[in-house]
Amino acid sequence: MTFDDAWWSRWRESGNSLILHVDLRPDRERQERAFALLDEEERARWERFVHEGARRRFALCRAALRINLCGRLGCSNRELSFGYLEHGKPFAIVNGIPSDASFNVSHSDRHGLIGFAKRDGLGVDVEVRAPGRDFDAIGSRVYTARERRALSATAGDRKADLFYRLWSLKEALIKALGTGFSLNPSRFEVPPPMLDGECAAAFRFPHLPADRFWLEDLGEPRFAAARACRLAEDDLTAHTTQQDRKERHHEET
Repeated sequence: MTFDDAWWSRWRESGNSLILHVDLRPDRERQERAFALLDEEERARWERFVHEGARRRFALCRAALRINLCGRLGCSNRELSFGYLEHGKPFAIVNGIPSDASFNVSHSDRHGLIGFAKRDGLGVDVEVRAPGRDFDAIGSRVYTARERRALSATAGDRKADLFYRLWSLKEALIKALGTGFSLNPSRFEVPPPMLDGECAAAFRFPHLPADRFWLEDLGEPRFAAARACRLAEDDLTAHTTQQDRKERHHEET
């Protein structure tokens, strides 16, 4: 299932994952085509959104997800449906049978991201920066002491950039874990090397030290963004040997 005038495009790709960028600008023709792909449950969900912008973002993202999942899973749109885990993370169902396809979706304002991976444990997040908010007050509720100190040391546009960078990194991790905000983001910290400006690092949740994740800052001028993915045993050496050295350095200093 493809459209000549697709509203999504390949945005970031690595060996184990692909992220699409979804154009969520108002476009009546696209919105009508997207809505036509939704099933009965999704249309009921669409109806529950009060604001037109929320309806548009949901329809365009969900239809783009459907089209790309159908291509990956070799099924028709009618054969595809979705179920939801305990904390709301969706999974694909084909002809009534749950699929192991790994995907994650995020949207903010006129930008959406859809991530696909070869294994479970993927989280993506996108945040359009909105200046003029009380970032220190918000940060006091969701960031750790070290993160709050880093935020308070900045001002103006740099403060907004850092706030949204930290938030996108944390939300990507929460989405990769799959617990939703039952886990308070102030309970875990962005890896110290990333607070110092690194673009990627290994990560472990304090309460799940055996699980390793790879966290990447994908921010660009249009928005803050991040990807987190659970590491399998064969990923550990490639991603973490250098990072372990950096973590030891930070512990020693």
